[in-house]
Amino acid sequence: MANTILKTPLFSTIITSAAVRSSKSSFNSSLLHNHVRHICNCSSAASVSQHQPQIRSPQLVALEYADLSIPHIVCEELGALRVRQHVNPLSSCLSVPVEVPNWEDVFEDPKLPLVVDIGSGSGRFLMWLAKRNPGSKNYMGLEIRKKLVTRAETWAKELALSNIHFLFANASISFKQLISTYPGPLMLVSILCPDPHFKKRHHKRRIVQKPLVEAIVDGLMPGGQVFIQSDVLEVAVDMRKYFDAESDKLVHVDNVDSSLLCDNEGWLVSNPMGIRTEREIHAEYEGAKIYRRMYQKQ
Repeated sequence: MANTILKTPLFSTIITSAAVRSSKSSFNSSLLHNHVRHICNCSSAASVSQHQPQIRSPQLVALEYADLSIPHIVCEELGALRVRQHVNPLSSCLSVPVEVPNWEDVFEDPKLPLVVDIGSGSGRFLMWLAKRNPGSKNYMGLEIRKKLVTRAETWAKELALSNIHFLFANASISFKQLISTYPGPLMLVSILCPDPHFKKRHHKRRIVQKPLVEAIVDGLMPGGQVFIQSDVLEVAVDMRKYFDAESDKLVHVDNVDSSLLCDNEGWLVSNPMGIRTEREIHAEYEGAKIYRRMYQKQ
């Protein structure tokens, strides 16, 4: 099995075609994407009809994730969340490895293939995927903002999702230990629009560093995948540098599936996951380009 390469990219199994065809929200999302592209491609706001109310990015997020039905869920302990935009992962309070959970308590079936989102934020992206794949995959979100983790766990319980779990954890410190104890295979790891830490002296705070990349590559099952993206070119290039360096173990997915189109610089033209992250929605609304790469383990 270790020598077997999956010819069909694993992300194509994340969302079943039947679920997509039958999902009314997916249809609405498709219409929404077209509307957003129309707005973003306009040279100025004047190109939008003055009689047409302009949709805003928070509304786009609500519409794209309408199928989750979570805006009405209120966590009384948290109230309105205010969290720091950037957190220092090198701080002493985040330097201790998280306690490994009892996987049988966390997931209904802990032997299912695992999808890990590093820097899961609000958790909507991961919950959207988990809701569409009950009984076939488990999902785990790692986040260093504790309030976001608490709220995400509240939402997941309200949605009765038994295949998802969120942990307050620094992936740089805890990822390897967590994955090494998980009973099932590691199917996919995503790192989507991570904190950019723009100042040069803070680049060491960026989540994608050589030790984490090596832990991800070593932990992936044969045919397992890594999906990275950012709306900040400098950050995307930095992440790409680390994963491109693993070319003896990883190949970019366009070498496996020619239908996955890349631009002239090697960035994926579209998001292959079926749903955009909240940051992605906001960035595209503002006209920013999203730089994406997806790798598959040989």
